[in-house]
Amino acid sequence: MSIMFRLSTSLIGVILNTANATTTLVFFFASTQLWYAYAKTTAEREAWRFSEETGKDLVVVNPSFVVGPLLAPQPTSTLQLILSIVKGERGEYPNTTVGFVHIDDVVAAHLLAMKHSKASGRLICSSSVAHWSQILEMLKAEFPSYPFEHKCSSQVGDNNPHSMDTSKISQLGFPAFKTLEQMFSDCIKSFQEKGFL
Repeated sequence: MSIMFRLSTSLIGVILNTANATTTLVFFFASTQLWYAYAKTTAEREAWRFSEETGKDLVVVNPSFVVGPLLAPQPTSTLQLILSIVKGERGEYPNTTVGFVHIDDVVAAHLLAMKHSKASGRLICSSSVAHWSQILEMLKAEFPSYPFEHKCSSQVGDNNPHSMDTSKISQLGFPAFKTLEQMFSDCIKSFQEKGFL
């Protein structure tokens, strides 16, 4: 009999697959006070340690920036960021290139990880990588009546071009990820339906 533990973590940017890289990320996140990323990375590191010590299988679903309709009465911190950008309440939008994924794809990835006997290790769950300027351009075309942020942050260092390797989850039979247009359209329409826009 085998027991499989499933853990979902969301790491910033690129997921690194070595113990040294994880230790480096933990140090980086602590030194830059990125506490959410620090907590997620530390939790995953401890889950791997537990898995090794007990001999239990571990599968980790690593979603990127999760977008889509609201599942709770109030927007999550992730969706609150999007809402504040659409409403023009932040003063600027992030100068960041991010991997995005629809919440439905995250749910499907967890189900696949639970059911597929060959699921193992880290499963990267991400649809597309885009800069926030691209997201705003897309949203302004579909929803032109909102005051959207117009100024890009001057913060440097977060605009690192990268890609997300989803080949492992694709090899398990994961269907095509939903598009940026679909995930953000679902998000904005959900804000409208719930009275946030």
